[in-house]
Amino acid sequence: MKRAVIFDLDGTLLNTLGDLASSVNFALRECGYPERTVDEVCSFIGNGVVVLIHRSVPSGTSEKDEKRCFEIFRKRYLEHMEDTTAPYDGISGLLAGLSERGVKTAVVSNKLDAGVKGLCKKYFPLLDCAFGVNSEGERKPAPVNVFRALSELGVSKEEALYVGDSEVDIQTARNAGLEMLGVTWGYRSRESLLKAGAKAVVDTPAEILEHLN
Repeated sequence: MKRAVIFDLDGTLLNTLGDLASSVNFALRECGYPERTVDEVCSFIGNGVVVLIHRSVPSGTSEKDEKRCFEIFRKRYLEHMEDTTAPYDGISGLLAGLSERGVKTAVVSNKLDAGVKGLCKKYFPLLDCAFGVNSEGERKPAPVNVFRALSELGVSKEEALYVGDSEVDIQTARNAGLEMLGVTWGYRSRESLLKAGAKAVVDTPAEILEHLN
C-alpha cells in the first residue's frame, strides 16, 4: 500500500493552459513578437516557465530580450494565474479519498514556487505540501523537490507514487526512483506517455485509487 502520492500540478491537478497562454501572448505582444496558438503553448509546457518563454519567443532572440519577455510574463502570470484556471473534474474527490485512506499528498511542479504555493493553498487545502521552482537546479526532471517532498511527508520512495501528465514527469519519477502513473486528461496523449516510457496510464482521477496497492 502506498503511503503517499506526489502530483505534478499543471495538466495533472489543474487546467492552467488558458491562463498560461494568455500571459505568454501578453508578453510576446509587449515585446513585439508574434503570438502563439494555445496548442503551441500546450506543446511548450512541461519544463518550467523559463523554458516555456524560450520556446515561445522567435528563434534567434537574444538572451537579454528573452529575459525581458520572461519578466513581463512572470509579472502578468502572477497577477492573472487564476482567471480561468480550475481543477480537473474528479480531482477534489480524489484528494478527499486519499485523505480518508490516510494517504499523504504533495505537489512538485516546475511552475514558480510562489505560484505553486498560491494555487495549491486556494484549490487544494488537503495537500500536505507543495514545491515549485526557485532555482534552475530544482527544475524537473531533476529529483530535488521530489526528495524534499518525500522528506516532508516522512515516507520512502518505495512508499510513494508519482502522478503526472508529461514526458518530464516520467523522467522525474525515474530519476527519483518512484513508481509513476501517467494521466491522459492533461497536456499529452496516452500514446505520447507510453512512448516516453510510462508503465501505466489512467483516464480518470478515480482510477488512481486503484494503483495504491
